[in-house]
Amino acid sequence: MLGIDWGEKRIGLAFADSIGVALPVDAAVSTSKRKRFMQIENLIKERSINELVVGYPLNMNGSVGFKAKEVDLFIAELERRFSLPVHRVDERLSSHSVEQGLKFQKRKPSRQSGEIDSRAAALILQDFIEERQLRASRNTRHQ
Repeated sequence: MLGIDWGEKRIGLAFADSIGVALPVDAAVSTSKRKRFMQIENLIKERSINELVVGYPLNMNGSVGFKAKEVDLFIAELERRFSLPVHRVDERLSSHSVEQGLKFQKRKPSRQSGEIDSRAAALILQDFIEERQLRASRNTRHQ
């Protein structure tokens, strides 16, 4: 699976293998939209990705706002280009959580590096994996 934290300037990326551990990978930080999509395409091919998990920025009250609508356009482009299933995951406060964790570690990566974005993508992806595992275990118990 490939986790994605979309941003206008940077796209955070994370990879999860069959074990289910999400790890950040280099963010797509090119100023060219085409090059950012090429980086995503290369990752999909190199890592045999078969599902995409995209952070979905709901408003704090749970409603769909302007940013979520921008992400909807990005997701439509992902679906058109790659024909892979795309899962939306509530990402409220994911970047904030990463920044707080880095402060605790006394680290301050530059915003431009995309490290925070890719760590946020890993957090989003890990949340998705854990929720899926939880649902699967519930379904197994109820059968």
